[in-house]
Amino acid sequence: MNSKLVRVSVSIAIAFVLLSWGQNLQAQTTPPATKPTKTVNSPAAAGLLTQAYSALFSADHDYNGNRVRAMKQIEIAGKMLGVTLSGDGRVKEQQAASDQQLRTAQTLLQQALAAGLKPKPQEHVEKALAFLNTALSIK
Repeated sequence: MNSKLVRVSVSIAIAFVLLSWGQNLQAQTTPPATKPTKTVNSPAAAGLLTQAYSALFSADHDYNGNRVRAMKQIEIAGKMLGVTLSGDGRVKEQQAASDQQLRTAQTLLQQALAAGLKPKPQEHVEKALAFLNTALSIK
């Protein structure tokens, strides 16, 4: 009888070890949970910000400071992307040509948003767009 009891106990112990080992193995083969994907800055976005800044740099009219404010926001976003933008150039051009420069900058900034930006640079590009909308509403 003792030998029967020993065999049953050993069988139970082996079954327990195998079950534990199987659960351990399953836990190790389960793929880890994926992290949410981060928004990345597109290299194209940096180029678009540079072009938009250049378009505003060439614009002649002040637009009650909104052109300059938009340029500052683009400078900040550019810095976050590793691009240095600076200056406040003015070229003598007609109001219509200057307005077209602002519209060009708007289009480029919208393309930069579509190309993909992290939240902080995106926030500054959106502020720049708001300043440009205000600037173009001034006549």
